[in-house]
Amino acid sequence: MAKPGYGKRSAPDQQARTQHDFALLPTRERYVAGFIDHLPEGAAMSVKNLAKQLPLYGQQAISTSLTGLSVAGHLRRVRCPVGVGDETRWVFRTFWSRTARDNEWWNAYLATEQAALAAAPVPEASVPDTAPPPPWVPAEEPPPPLAPESTGPEQDPEPTAVPQQRTPAQASSDAEPAPSAPDSRPAKPHAVEASPAYLALARLGRDDHRLALSAGDCAALEAQAAEWLARGVSVDYLTSALTAGLPAKVDSPAGLLRRRLADKMPPRLPTENASLATPAPARRILVECTDCGRPGPPEALPDGLCRLCREAHPGRVENSPGMAEVTAARARVASLRDLLKPV
Repeated sequence: MAKPGYGKRSAPDQQARTQHDFALLPTRERYVAGFIDHLPEGAAMSVKNLAKQLPLYGQQAISTSLTGLSVAGHLRRVRCPVGVGDETRWVFRTFWSRTARDNEWWNAYLATEQAALAAAPVPEASVPDTAPPPPWVPAEEPPPPLAPESTGPEQDPEPTAVPQQRTPAQASSDAEPAPSAPDSRPAKPHAVEASPAYLALARLGRDDHRLALSAGDCAALEAQAAEWLARGVSVDYLTSALTAGLPAKVDSPAGLLRRRLADKMPPRLPTENASLATPAPARRILVECTDCGRPGPPEALPDGLCRLCREAHPGRVENSPGMAEVTAARARVASLRDLLKPV
């Protein structure tokens, strides 16, 4: 599976799966298309990952087959931006259709995706800084019993309400038990009202056991993490910077995170007035050439290929070798090797 937001995306309004799907394609393209069609949503669609799963063909053959499937109208590779401001990044997706589509259909469908992307109020990869406390934060403890001084195990619980009916003079004379109740209550909201920086550090151990921190470690590193958030970065950005490129074994998680918090401290972002004056870049979908990866608008890449690739590889799908030709060539090479062996 690819990272969230990447990978395979199925196009709508496809015909039901039958035994005759991709029957008009050459053997190799039909083989690759059948495998891609059964992949789940969000599966990795890079040439390297597909070649690992398909033992009959290498990366070059898979790349050629994807180009043929793009020309046949079954897939389009696109890139689209997600995020806000300086945290905008490009994600790469492969839209797949079991039913072959022409260029007009793909252009109209990608235009719909473009409109949905422009109208989206919240980007996909954004994580709110004020997230609710995770489930591992301890909940409030039940209130203490009303009469802690009662020691008789067989005593009826009803008389516990009697100490609440004391006169004001008696209540003022008992000064010792009064501080016990407020001493236990201020600690209750402390765990729930922990700062976003503290929660981000504590959550690292749940995401990756190599970064498990104690409560004391989180408290010691909280000031450094809070400085990151004060400079305008989000909790998601902080987490990604601390977890990127971890070694296979971490002997001291607190020491590693203290060093990263100091060395990777981000610069201060401009103020809100300066950011409002800068117009936000237009969020648009770009189609990638299936052969060379050159991006462009959907209208400029018919069949999912740029102009140079269409001119360099005319009739690529029709001339692609089938399984029979590949088997015959391998048999011929094997026979020649046998003739060259010494007697």
